[in-house]
Amino acid sequence: MIVDAHHHLWHLGGGYDWLDAPALAPIRRDFAFTDLLGDLAEAGVTHTVLVEGGRCDAGEAAVLLGHAREHPQIAGVVAWDDPAAPVFPAYRDLPGAGRLVGLRAQVQAEDVAYLDRADVRAGLRRMGAAGLAFDLVIRPDQLPAAARAAAALPDVRFVLDHLGKPPIRSGGFAPWRAGLLGLAALPNVSAKLSGLVTEADWEHWKREDLRPYVEEALLLFGPGRLMFGSDWPVCLLAASYAEVLAAVSDLVSPGERAQVLGGTAVEVYRLGRGA
Repeated sequence: MIVDAHHHLWHLGGGYDWLDAPALAPIRRDFAFTDLLGDLAEAGVTHTVLVEGGRCDAGEAAVLLGHAREHPQIAGVVAWDDPAAPVFPAYRDLPGAGRLVGLRAQVQAEDVAYLDRADVRAGLRRMGAAGLAFDLVIRPDQLPAAARAAAALPDVRFVLDHLGKPPIRSGGFAPWRAGLLGLAALPNVSAKLSGLVTEADWEHWKREDLRPYVEEALLLFGPGRLMFGSDWPVCLLAASYAEVLAAVSDLVSPGERAQVLGGTAVEVYRLGRGA
């Protein structure tokens, strides 16, 4: 069983203004789940986790859960929520809410100490009490604050997206690793081998460019806390779906693949059981 623990879907005009950046022109179009089905079948991917796409409003959750109701391959949904908001959205009342497995905010757009704030910590605690994981989409300089938050909230399951977005293109391995150490030491934190090709040189990346980061993640987290994610369709800026999966598969050992390519996502997101 292969689980893609991180992909997106979006409809232009639906609030995804970040796609207006000139460099993102190749992916500035509608992406439906039917566009992904061929890649999933060819790669042998049986289930996926659909993640909010930067729209940053509560209305997107109903759309994502609608996709999950229509397509049984979508085993889980990570919707958007603002941890600093005083009220938890009424997502449990939405049709298909049993597939809501996590929440995410665009923390990468916030200041470096955002996760240290008391109101944000209170919101994260509320998410954990609801049985939901929290996806961390953060910059490398936010890794220490993420570690402090995860240490202060041991009952919350945190999932680090894209390995904390290491600066592969510029070769900034050492500062990224230093920031990752504290977060990886916490048992309530898992991480995704996702989004790495777009942190590398889009046109000239090689599998060996990713190797030090994947190997370090395996050393620090172990396969039991790492999961594969395609980051489709964002990955298309640098690589095809098949190329992304092949890179991750080849960079982990045969004995680690079953866990990284499926087992960890099932366990961390509690797929098939609801949240």
